[in-house]
Amino acid sequence: MNNQRLWERYKKYLYHNSKFGFTLDISRMNFPRDYFTQMEEKIQRAYQAMEKLEKGVIANPDENRMVGHYWLRAPELAFDKEIKTEIENSLRKIKEFTHKVHSGEILSEKQELFKNVLIIGIGGSSLGPQLAADALGKKDHRMTIYFLDNTDPDGMDRVFNLINRELDETLVIVISKSGGTIETRNGMLEVKQRYSAQGLDFSRHVVCITQYDSKLDKIAKSQGWLERFPLWDWVGGRTSITSPVGLLPCALQGIDIDAFLEGSRRCDEITRQEETLANPAAMLALMWYFSTEIKGSRQMVILPYKDRLQLFSKYLQQLIMESLGKEKDLDNKTVNQGITVFGNKGSTDQHSYVQQLLDGPGDFFVTFIEVLKDRENISPEVEDGVTSGDYLHAFFLGTRRALTEKDRESITITIEKIEPFTLGFLIALFERAVGLYASLVNINAYHQPAVEAGKKAAAKAINIHKKILYFLSREKGKGFTAQEIAQYIGEEGEIETVFKILMHLSSNLDHGVTRETTEDIFTARFYIS
Repeated sequence: MNNQRLWERYKKYLYHNSKFGFTLDISRMNFPRDYFTQMEEKIQRAYQAMEKLEKGVIANPDENRMVGHYWLRAPELAFDKEIKTEIENSLRKIKEFTHKVHSGEILSEKQELFKNVLIIGIGGSSLGPQLAADALGKKDHRMTIYFLDNTDPDGMDRVFNLINRELDETLVIVISKSGGTIETRNGMLEVKQRYSAQGLDFSRHVVCITQYDSKLDKIAKSQGWLERFPLWDWVGGRTSITSPVGLLPCALQGIDIDAFLEGSRRCDEITRQEETLANPAAMLALMWYFSTEIKGSRQMVILPYKDRLQLFSKYLQQLIMESLGKEKDLDNKTVNQGITVFGNKGSTDQHSYVQQLLDGPGDFFVTFIEVLKDRENISPEVEDGVTSGDYLHAFFLGTRRALTEKDRESITITIEKIEPFTLGFLIALFERAVGLYASLVNINAYHQPAVEAGKKAAAKAINIHKKILYFLSREKGKGFTAQEIAQYIGEEGEIETVFKILMHLSSNLDHGVTRETTEDIFTARFYIS
């Protein structure tokens, strides 16, 4: 396609909203001229499904739940007055608590101002706050934020090494909707032990975000934690950033949560439109539908040309892949839907995987995110008439052109600058696109059955782990091979699992399990002295 035709196509399919400083360019996707006409009936049905969802129908039939994250930034739209009141009260509570922490009305056990925030959560209970903290954090913000987002002991130690001397000045936020998330529980218990080791009362330094009357809520209430913030069953983890999950950490850090919510709310308003070329979320969803051939045959590469958005691809991985990666559709037919998401940041991608994007398989489409404003101040020139930001923009334009010349498809999202409003806008845009795409392919975007399957398998592994330790502790000083142990504990069908657990146990000091050194690893004996 020559440059003149590209320009004409660009003008025809460009969505531009000058009021919000937002542009969506789909002109470099290779859909035919009549594509939007072909898809009109399908997308209209998707609009209707979304309208019903926002009015409170059971949009997650597997769990018999409503889906209401859109109400979080527009409580007046909640179909139930009680829900509206709860959302408004939670926002008020967040602001009041934040003011008390910042002003010193709430102090630590040793009467110190809290200067750090430690988030304990996983998945949606961590990714959103991490993205916001990295994208919007500033040097002069009120508090420094840290995260425990896994049950990796070494990962925990890395964080403890940073804040161990400042535990008394660290406010802990434990986030778990169900209150029973194992990774979060483990992190909480390890942090509690750290406080106890320093003679500190953990309950004087911690708050929770969870559903009312969950396991975590009961613990917080019985132990007299500083505060408890609500989370509702109609908010999924991957869409919880505009709930207390994202808002409380942002507020404590010093981020303008009203502007963030306003960005999401404004995006919701324009993406409710039923004129498709005036609805950027619908345009995105239809591009995904076209490029992936309805069945996820192409991967989505996210390339933000801004360091502050380096976690955006990670955030979108969960939002898109957990929402759209489904074996069954709503009619219980096997469809194996999904779109694989990966990404880096520009111009880092120039030096990593763009080589394959240009010369390798064409099994992808790219979504560029262009940010027009380089920095708050004037940039120095790195050569005559050129700044570092000019080069960053040139690398974006060069990669985009090179992909087009290789007939590789791309979408470009352009925003003026990174601020709370625009981040809220971007997140709401992709949330809506996910919902519309799910309707187009007839799947439930709001459950995650495979995640639950993984948790059940992990529980079985822990059960075998406990049986191994019980057996070896009874037979102290005696050595057994993995196969022998599997037979003794009645897990003959899980020999490989038994072997893997024994290798892990014997590599750590925690349980006193020793492995004999042998040439053939499968004949090695394991014992407790």
